[in-house]
Amino acid sequence: MSELVLAGKNTGLVSRPQWRDFWELGKPRVVLVMLVCALVGMVLATPVLPDIGRVVYATLGVAMAAMGAAAFNHLLDQRLDRLMLRTSKRPLAQGRIPPWQAALYASLLSLLGLSLLWLEVNPLTSVLTAAALLGYALIYTRFLKHATPQNITIGGLAGAAPPLLGWTAITNRVEADALLLVLIIFAWTPPHFWALAIHKQDEYRRAGVPMLPITHGEGFTRLQIWLYSWLTVAMTLMPYVSGMSGLVYLLLMVPLNIRFIQINWRVWRATSAQAPIQAFWFSIRYILYCFAALLLDHCLPVF
Repeated sequence: MSELVLAGKNTGLVSRPQWRDFWELGKPRVVLVMLVCALVGMVLATPVLPDIGRVVYATLGVAMAAMGAAAFNHLLDQRLDRLMLRTSKRPLAQGRIPPWQAALYASLLSLLGLSLLWLEVNPLTSVLTAAALLGYALIYTRFLKHATPQNITIGGLAGAAPPLLGWTAITNRVEADALLLVLIIFAWTPPHFWALAIHKQDEYRRAGVPMLPITHGEGFTRLQIWLYSWLTVAMTLMPYVSGMSGLVYLLLMVPLNIRFIQINWRVWRATSAQAPIQAFWFSIRYILYCFAALLLDHCLPVF
């Protein structure tokens, strides 16, 4: 394909790695979404304003560990990244950063983040963050991604950890409400990524990644997105049902969930070739709005 950039041919384009390339290795936009979820977990963990110093240390520690995990993901996926248009311009794929520098960068970031959490927050949060890091950077990227079409479903648990990490950073305990926040992200992850997989299925097929649209067909994947969308809606209503959140949260989530279902219905029914990628981008806003609603409800105890 003429559009496919075989980035291995582009080595030497930059004589010295730029700071922006290292910044990109950490997937800052993805990490920002994770930090929002972690911050909501911190605030929801206590009825009063959490200690600001602990919030700062926890945010920095989780951010560094998450960026370290993302850099490991770049390192382990560099061959695959060269084969996909979506990822072909990444620093390692184009040879702008040598693998040994990426490995050192990922290791230092991860160790600094975990150490900060251990020393300034609590060991429990550091251990859970390390488990999430290994789950994403090693178990998902190295094994699950290439072993099963359920890679997103199984590996999504690591990506769902941020609100739990935020919660334990404040309470030093794993509690039911924190696990509920994890379940929301866990249920949301498959429709989010499978929508992208439908849109990019030709690239995944060329790269040999067994994503669900390739192994089970596009129609089956669209059905799974539709079913998981309803599971996501059910999970987002559980904070109100369990008493974790109040009427403010419910009133905000009802129209948001209606829109979420409407968009994913279009994916299921294949009403437009652009429906999957539109659903993918909306799902990012959806999870941010959901956690914003949790935060607003917690800070406005009107009902």
